[in-house]
Amino acid sequence: MILDTFIGWFSSDMGIDLGTANTLVLVKDKGIVINEPSVVAVQREKYGKAKILAVGHQAKEMVGKTPGYIEAIRPMRDGVIADFDMTEKMIRYFIEKTHRRKSFLRPRIIISVPFGLTQVERKAVRESALSAGAREVFLIEEPMAAAIGADLPVKEPKGNLVVDIGGGTTEIGVVSLGGLVNSKSIRVAGDKIDVAIVNYVKEKYNLIIGEPQGEEIKIKIGTAIQLPQDLAMTVKGRDMGGLLSSIELTSEDVRAAMKEPLKEIADALKVVLENIDPSLAGDIFERGIVLTGGGALIRGLDKYLSDAVKLPVYAADEPLLAVAKGTGKALEEIGLLQQIANED
Repeated sequence: MILDTFIGWFSSDMGIDLGTANTLVLVKDKGIVINEPSVVAVQREKYGKAKILAVGHQAKEMVGKTPGYIEAIRPMRDGVIADFDMTEKMIRYFIEKTHRRKSFLRPRIIISVPFGLTQVERKAVRESALSAGAREVFLIEEPMAAAIGADLPVKEPKGNLVVDIGGGTTEIGVVSLGGLVNSKSIRVAGDKIDVAIVNYVKEKYNLIIGEPQGEEIKIKIGTAIQLPQDLAMTVKGRDMGGLLSSIELTSEDVRAAMKEPLKEIADALKVVLENIDPSLAGDIFERGIVLTGGGALIRGLDKYLSDAVKLPVYAADEPLLAVAKGTGKALEEIGLLQQIANED
């Protein structure tokens, strides 16, 4: 007991939004201190060993540009751990960077995870954080974290519906009385939208581009609805003959490219709404649906989903930070943390 108290003095509780695209780290009483891509660059050495060269922003800049002996890895894929070893190294890097490499600090950590994660995957996330130096690890499901971070009244006996569109998964959750009443997780989100744009450009314009370019196009001119005036940008790549080439891409092109993944998200939202208890339906009809995550920034997505489900839809303030903020607020209230954190 004395040892635990002593260790507690030298720890800073942390919340981690361990995302497919980005990892955000929040420290209690300090706010968000890290917001970096979930990418690790490694150099392959003899006997299969890997030397870490960079993590986060520096590693992402290497994607698609590395020589054969250097590999840029995204350890999280579709919202789950694709590479356990690299995930552990990435978490350890962010913990050490947060605490300026003071190895004696052993923080208590709460990590957001997709609703659809299996027990094996949950165990892998927890063990990664413990191996990386955490004293104690709690898991919180992303729809709950997003709802808390978006300042929804999650403790009240009223229904709140949040749609969190991240990099690997879209998490849809109905929250009431501090718990998830109904949830759905689909592996269609930012990454799949980027791939859809890449494939569209290849099929329509015979131009080969990479996923980072697909993401850039989505951010710069992506739209879910028809705009009064088209946006446009020049896209450079390699044509089917192997020569460097460029095209002029419009927002209408991107809307066509994103049509299928956005429809899948809308269909998943309809499924959740169809299964809501009638006693909560009136609350959601009155309060509307809140969008969080990077996908909430797609132009016109709120109107697109509103038209699809015939309910008000609006983006939360700072939607990219909602899940991370939710983990921080859970840390501030130990009672709420114990109620909502998944410790199975």
